Amino acid sequence: MLIGVLSLMSFQLIDSIFIGQLGRDPLAAQGFTVPMQQLIIGLQVGLGIATTAIISRTLGAGNTDRARRLGGLVVLLGGALVFVVLALIWALRRTILDWLGAEPSLVPLVSSYWLVWLGAAWLGAVLYFGYSLSRSHGDTRLPGFLMVLTSLINIGLDPLYIFVFGWGLPGAAFATVTAFGTGCLIVYPALLKRGWLHFGLGDLRLFRAVRELFGIMAPAMTSQLMPPLAASLATAIVAGFGSAAVGAWGLGTRLEFFSIVVVLALTMAMPPMIGHMLGAGHLQRVRELIRIGVRFVIVWQLAIGLIWLALSGIVSEIFTADPSVTSTLHDYLLRVPLSYSGLGVCMLMVSVCNALGLPMRALLISVLRLFACYLPSLWLGSRIAGIPGLLTGALIGNLLAGVQAYLLYRWGMGRLQIKNT
Repeated sequence: MLIGVLSLMSFQLIDSIFIGQLGRDPLAAQGFTVPMQQLIIGLQVGLGIATTAIISRTLGAGNTDRARRLGGLVVLLGGALVFVVLALIWALRRTILDWLGAEPSLVPLVSSYWLVWLGAAWLGAVLYFGYSLSRSHGDTRLPGFLMVLTSLINIGLDPLYIFVFGWGLPGAAFATVTAFGTGCLIVYPALLKRGWLHFGLGDLRLFRAVRELFGIMAPAMTSQLMPPLAASLATAIVAGFGSAAVGAWGLGTRLEFFSIVVVLALTMAMPPMIGHMLGAGHLQRVRELIRIGVRFVIVWQLAIGLIWLALSGIVSEIFTADPSVTSTLHDYLLRVPLSYSGLGVCMLMVSVCNALGLPMRALLISVLRLFACYLPSLWLGSRIAGIPGLLTGALIGNLLAGVQAYLLYRWGMGRLQIKNT
């Protein structure tokens, strides 16, 4: 999973490098896309959490036929849900861009990009549901292989579509459509061949299955939707400082995705381990596993932050030739990555609490991280010292989020231990 997620982050980062060569406005247009992208990712990951939990539990009970039909339900329901959200984004795009603070001159450029990008986002979500079904059956190799393959296709087609064909910014989205479409053409025949997917829902007791799915999905999805909402609000704050700031913020956000790839892999790897230990009644082993994970995340992410700090001058010049964007990105890399340890701990605690059967606590951690720690610090810093203050606020907010997340986990674990004694 680490290799697969790393490849996904890499192609998104390289996307930004190519788009950065087109100038400030295309980079800003991509920056305004980030909150919408996080919204779709939140939806698909929330459903993916529910998929893995329910199907793996059903397989554990020996009911393989129901697991196959649940897989079909997930794909159909998830695909329809994401399509509706994407259609709403397109219909409300001008309102969304006004709310995010986009300059009127950018609206036509963003619209031309979103027309293709929305199709890529839908294919990406459908592909992710296939990955979730594969993981729920214990196969992580197929998703990992396809993540690498689709990323390589995207990276290879980016310069061809953007520069050689002259498609510009929409060319980056066309490259993603091609890559994700190829992934879907591989994963779904493989799932059908292995007997892990069936679209005959007649014997599924549909109402009960949907209710069970939404019972886990709702808090998990709500938790996943907090970051895109906060990203929208953060982008609106940043937009007050101009398109160059938005472009730099969008690049910084993509670097952040790349920087927390190990944490993302841990959030996928640890829940099954925790579930097995919890089911066997080995609560102390669960605590030890989580303690190791937290210590590792703190040390690892601190090292990543120091690397970005050392390379801030070089990296900021690689991504864009615009001096104003370069300057802001340099300031971003001097401050924000030093807080990735706090962000990593917070992400891990959300995953851990979902695995422990504490989805509402996971949701509380997400809400407090964004609306009690991150956004207030961001806004206050921007009021006090402009862009440098905003970036310092992001640093402080992430560190506070990590502390509150770990304290809430410890509280929940204590209550869980009392309940099991």
